[in-house]
Amino acid sequence: MNPQKRHEIFRRWREAAPHPKSDLAYASTFELLVAVILSAQATDKGVNVATRKLYPVANTPAAILALGIEGLTPYIATIGLYKAKAKNVIETCRLLIERHGGEVPGSREQLEALPGVGRKTANVVLNIAFGEPTIAVDTHNFRVANRTGIAPGKNVDIVERGLIKFVPDEFKLHAHHWLILHGRYVCKAQKPDCPNCLISDLCEYKAKTPDPLVQSMKKSAAVPTNLPAKARAARVSKALPPKRSATKASRPAAVKKTAKAR
Repeated sequence: MNPQKRHEIFRRWREAAPHPKSDLAYASTFELLVAVILSAQATDKGVNVATRKLYPVANTPAAILALGIEGLTPYIATIGLYKAKAKNVIETCRLLIERHGGEVPGSREQLEALPGVGRKTANVVLNIAFGEPTIAVDTHNFRVANRTGIAPGKNVDIVERGLIKFVPDEFKLHAHHWLILHGRYVCKAQKPDCPNCLISDLCEYKAKTPDPLVQSMKKSAAVPTNLPAKARAARVSKALPPKRSATKASRPAAVKKTAKAR
């Protein structure tokens, strides 16, 4: 993919979402750190359900450490790998208090020294909490980077290096959010929504999901011309999407008001 395409892709994403946000719910850097640790191999929605119950009770290193593993576990038991994550969170809280005065450190080395914090988690915290232009690569970013051709690679490390190299500097701060959101809601794993994709004309993915309307039109155009007029009309009618009836729910607002006035 050439630099002009990459720039236009991120320009469109920025125009559509100038200030993208994480789907994780948090109110402090510490809450963000814990949420990202819990999100490994879990959905943001599932993590939010757990932290919505946990944080009103304990949302500081000291408070969660006081819960202990047994006290923390019931709050996060609905999340995958919750036993290992409970141990990591408790140990992280202990180290934050002992080594960093209860504060989340702002360096990669210190973050990655915490249990349950790998490169991806550190990248997320450094980007969101400390404003560094890091690009965390998760399953969504990895898929989008490869499918589109923005930064193809066989593993997350190669993709991350590619994104850091190829994403224009003006877009780096929010790049990982745009990539995640695009992968989560548009460029889905099983069936990408190419017909409604903002960058479909720039994407280099060869197996794009076809537009059903275009497919229908192609079928209608393929009707043999030697058929009688009625037969051709029937073939075309079958190829086109069915018309929606003007039910009460589907009527325009103006029609609904008129109906009420009768």
